[in-house]
Amino acid sequence: MVVRMRHTRAHTANRRSHHALDGARLSKCVKCEALHLRHQVCTACGTYRGKAVLKVTKTIAKTEKRVAAKGKATK
Repeated sequence: MVVRMRHTRAHTANRRSHHALDGARLSKCVKCEALHLRHQVCTACGTYRGKAVLKVTKTIAKTEKRVAAKGKATK
């Protein structure tokens, strides 16, 4: 079947010009003033809306331990 009222490339491109993705919206943390994604915990200090939610030092220590173990395993 042949399309009778075909759209040109320019018409299609004009319609799709609004489909571009915007960058992520960032907010400043109240406590440490680091940038973080909105409605998510600050990865720098582990607070959300001014309240401590995560123990960041514990998480960092755990990742460092895992990386060190992985480094020993490859040697």
